[in-house]
Amino acid sequence: MRRGTAMKILVTGSSGHLGEALVRVLAAAGHQPVGLDCRPAPFTTVTASLEDAGAMRAAMRGVAGVIHAATLHKPHIGTHTRSQFVTTNVQGTLNVLEAAVAEGVGSFVMTSSTSVFGAALTPPPGAPAAWVDETLAPVPKNIYGVTKLAAENLCELFARTEKLAVVVLRTARFFPEADDDAALRGRYADANIKVNELLNRRADIEDIVEAHMLALERASRIGFGRYIVSATTPFRREDVALLRTDAQAVLHRRAPLAMAEYARRGWTPFATLDRVYDNTQARQALGWQPRHDFHAVLARLAQLPEDADIRSPLAKIIGSKGYHDGGGSYPFL
Repeated sequence: MRRGTAMKILVTGSSGHLGEALVRVLAAAGHQPVGLDCRPAPFTTVTASLEDAGAMRAAMRGVAGVIHAATLHKPHIGTHTRSQFVTTNVQGTLNVLEAAVAEGVGSFVMTSSTSVFGAALTPPPGAPAAWVDETLAPVPKNIYGVTKLAAENLCELFARTEKLAVVVLRTARFFPEADDDAALRGRYADANIKVNELLNRRADIEDIVEAHMLALERASRIGFGRYIVSATTPFRREDVALLRTDAQAVLHRRAPLAMAEYARRGWTPFATLDRVYDNTQARQALGWQPRHDFHAVLARLAQLPEDADIRSPLAKIIGSKGYHDGGGSYPFL
């Protein structure tokens, strides 16, 4: 996809949180997004299942690029079988890839998750925090992680054997729902948790969408790429040992001005961190510069009243969607 040139772009999962955001931004940029989802919604133009290979082929006609965001997420583990995860996340991705090749699509972007790293994200007691970059070997710990990694590998296979230009984005947390850890919810305000996570494992949806747009644009010159997409951390690799035992001391050193704003709001940094996501390769390969990192959000907070909504404009528009019909969920990756 060339920036400045209107393109027809297929977005799978368009009824979901990221899918809707992508369709909105693509349309605002002058492109012709085709939203596809198994559930009808205002930003979905094709209602079809990823399992339907014929529907994928029909939706793909005339498309210049694909953003494959549709998936079963981690919270669906409680409501869906392993077979359903394989059918949606693996067979569904295969159907979309095969349709893209058959229709001569130029660029393909797959939304993956840092959940593929699984057990590698939580070092044993006494070990330093994990520095998570593209060299870290995934150790999936549930069916969600297993199927997302399998889908990533299908993308790599198609890039190698079918010459399809593919970029896989392993996204950090960006959903707005409350944390899945009840103990954490009991100790910290929700905004406090989310700003804390911008230090090591979260991104704003505006930055996530921008990374997808850039990946679509640059896929043809990359050929195949797999990148971690998270807010830029102020921490450094040499901090990992102390982050596991005294993260607040590291924060005082790397972001000393943050403490005044934390004090004003009655917030507390996390005492320890078990991981830090490093987005360096994504920034270099995609020309991506996240605008909603920890320092930027803290600077914005200093200009706002204590009860202000700190989310980006796009995050406010999309709101919360949840993942299960008729109930709440904790959709963290």
